[in-house]
Amino acid sequence: MNSMTKIPLTTRGAQLLREELHRLKTVERPAVITAIAEARAQGDLSENAEYDAAKEKQGFIEGRIAELEAKLSSAQIIDPSSIEAEGRIVFGATVELEDSASGEVVNYQIVGDDEADIKQNRISISSPIARALIGKYAGDSVDVQAPGGIRQYEVLDVQYL
Repeated sequence: MNSMTKIPLTTRGAQLLREELHRLKTVERPAVITAIAEARAQGDLSENAEYDAAKEKQGFIEGRIAELEAKLSSAQIIDPSSIEAEGRIVFGATVELEDSASGEVVNYQIVGDDEADIKQNRISISSPIARALIGKYAGDSVDVQAPGGIRQYEVLDVQYL
């Protein structure tokens, strides 16, 4: 990924990443440093499973801290409520769809990969359904390649919440 690529994140998504980063730096990192010091104090490091486990965890924590800092520094933070897209479906929009076959109505918010959570009706911008929806308006029909074949949705409403 080149450094010019801006990763879109909603304000909520950015907040979640900041909270995780804060927890890693203030809780997890000091705890693992303590665990390493305690394991070292036991002497022989060659047979010391606690030491190996703590070092491995430290590597994971430092890697995740670096990853979160990189994501936040390259993020384009978007507040969905301030989007001026005149009814067009864009990143951060909340979309009400009707499944043309079943008549079932669903609501999705289009978010970044890190925020996507189907249980919360948050779908990733890189998912097939989001890619099909981008640029459409209420009243448009959208064909989405789903695992079971093509599904057609009608866009009932677009909101910026």
